[in-house]
Amino acid sequence: MTIKVAIAQMNCTVGDLAGNAAQIVDYVRRAAAGNADIVVTPELSLTGYPPEDLLLRPGFCLQSQNVLQALADQLREFPDLSVLVGYPLAQDGMLFNAVSVLMNGQIVGTYRKRHLPNDAVFDERRYFSPASDVFVFTVKGICFGINICEDTWFADAPMAAQNAGAQVLLVPNASPFHMDKLHRRQQVMRANVTSAGLALVYANLIGGQDELIFDGNSFVLDQAGNVCAQLRHCETGLHVIEFEGAQPQSAELVENGSAEAQIYQALVLGLRDYVNKNGFPGVLLGLSGGVDSALTLAIAVDALGVDKVRAVMMPSPYTADISLVDSREMVRRLGVRYDEISIAPCFDAFKSVLSHEFAGLKEDATEENIQARIRGTLLMAMSNKYGSIVVTTGNKSEMAVGYCTLYGDMAGGFAVIKDIPKTLVYRLCEYRNRIEDIIPERILTRAPSAELRPDQKDQDSLPPYDILDGIVQRYMEQNQSREEIVSAGYRVEDVERITKLIKINEYKRRQAPVGIKITPRAFGRDWRYPITSKFRD
Repeated sequence: MTIKVAIAQMNCTVGDLAGNAAQIVDYVRRAAAGNADIVVTPELSLTGYPPEDLLLRPGFCLQSQNVLQALADQLREFPDLSVLVGYPLAQDGMLFNAVSVLMNGQIVGTYRKRHLPNDAVFDERRYFSPASDVFVFTVKGICFGINICEDTWFADAPMAAQNAGAQVLLVPNASPFHMDKLHRRQQVMRANVTSAGLALVYANLIGGQDELIFDGNSFVLDQAGNVCAQLRHCETGLHVIEFEGAQPQSAELVENGSAEAQIYQALVLGLRDYVNKNGFPGVLLGLSGGVDSALTLAIAVDALGVDKVRAVMMPSPYTADISLVDSREMVRRLGVRYDEISIAPCFDAFKSVLSHEFAGLKEDATEENIQARIRGTLLMAMSNKYGSIVVTTGNKSEMAVGYCTLYGDMAGGFAVIKDIPKTLVYRLCEYRNRIEDIIPERILTRAPSAELRPDQKDQDSLPPYDILDGIVQRYMEQNQSREEIVSAGYRVEDVERITKLIKINEYKRRQAPVGIKITPRAFGRDWRYPITSKFRD
């Protein structure tokens, strides 16, 4: 007996209950046209994920359940089609992360999530209560079970479904992206699901939600753990999988490209959704002639199109002529609006106003930061006037050690490459140039510099970026101690200096704009270190 299961790889918007419900209807209509028997939508598909403290508002949860009932009524036009929809279920004074099966205008059954993630970027225990549910239903003689996302990262929930008779496990997910995440997901699913003799339909959310990226990459595994279907990375879509009995039939597998390709596409998706879902008309960014702003500009154009991107070059007395030349060349290749506004008059005015206060004192980082803050003020003024959001151009390496200026280059609404280490910045630029040569070669080969004093180079006061990024990765992402990092071959003085800089610059990062998470651990919701702390490790 042939059974068709449709995966709806949806881009939901948090809180847009009516819009998400309309999307579900559209996916169901398309699935019905393909003679599907079951449609699986992602975790909390009705509300978007994560709803965070919206879940603390009783009205939000009540409205979610009202919209769910209305959706069930609307889906009556698709007879005998089982549709899995995720939503917050208020029941017996508790709130559950739930999935209900809608069919013929009715809610025919509900599964409530067992395992609530409460680490990294997740804090579901703040909102939801755990359950111990088992729910299975039968379509054309085949028994389907349901788990929700984190449930399948443990063996007990899939085993409970199998013990209840399930032959195929349907798993709505809201699993955020980071590097190599797809491999990890499939590895865990083989360990906990297919090893129990269950075929698996893994339906993942897609889209940007503040700093999180949901990459899709939904897939189907047979009972032996073989990949039978693979949906696209960072693209919405509907995919109908045929089962012969409980055995999924092989479909075309999508090749999702290199690590750099996947990361770049995630950055494009994250920026596009942040701008469009929040209703901004476009973006502004400061172009410097350096590699970070070049990459940010490329991502912005790919995300939004040239008409919604404006680049502003703000030269100071220390800006090299080649920075101006390279910036002009890049915007010529891309075709975006470009303006040059010299900050020299503003810089002179600031120094004049402060001349009495600073009399007899040498110029230092104070004057460097004034330049950065002038640029930040100008960009924010244009943002106020025209409505476009300022995207910042700082990378993870700079954020880690505080080589960024509060209210200067940190001023803005969204930090596109906030979680991209400097070494990865170069790799992403090289990847983008292989598609089309848009970043001038000299931007990629010249020594990085903030150009805030004569002949300034980043490496004047920092170790080479491969060393810096290695230390940051081990200390910040992997929680290694200073002694462990030194044992891995790094110099004691480098480790001491970088880890100290990470610690003392926490106050800056707390004031940074939200930015896209790409690595396994980003500065943001999964890095919650105290600013005031005497602990040393």
